[in-house]
Amino acid sequence: MVTLADHKKQKIIFMKRTASAHWSGDLKTGKGTISSQSTVLNQTQYSFKTRFEDGIGTNPEELLAAAHAGCFTMAVSAGLAQAGFTATDLDTVATLTLEGLDVTGIHLSIKGTVPNLTVEQFTEFTKGAEKNCIISKALKVAITSDATLV
Repeated sequence: MVTLADHKKQKIIFMKRTASAHWSGDLKTGKGTISSQSTVLNQTQYSFKTRFEDGIGTNPEELLAAAHAGCFTMAVSAGLAQAGFTATDLDTVATLTLEGLDVTGIHLSIKGTVPNLTVEQFTEFTKGAEKNCIISKALKVAITSDATLV
């Protein structure tokens, strides 16, 4: 396992993560499963209904929002730690906007409890993470955020 401290020393981290998808049938009536290397997703159901209606299961956009929320929250925590702060709690909701067949943006809304931190400082850390978390850097869509210090 490579830590943030190791990353600073080495400057290079190389890893690959895998996920797989299976699909049977046509777009509207077909169905599929998604699995991840960690097995957190293990033949998790997805379909047209879970993607564009209200079916039970997951969908690629929901998974992208979850990945972004997790990455962003960890990036805020890392920035805080580098400045000598430790969050008691950080909670992020990522809202992905899909217009037609295009993801047009993601909004990250974070609430945090961080002792001895001002609202201005918290906003500064979240804006840095908004631009620099790994998933933000991988996306080519508008990314916005708001921060509430509890």
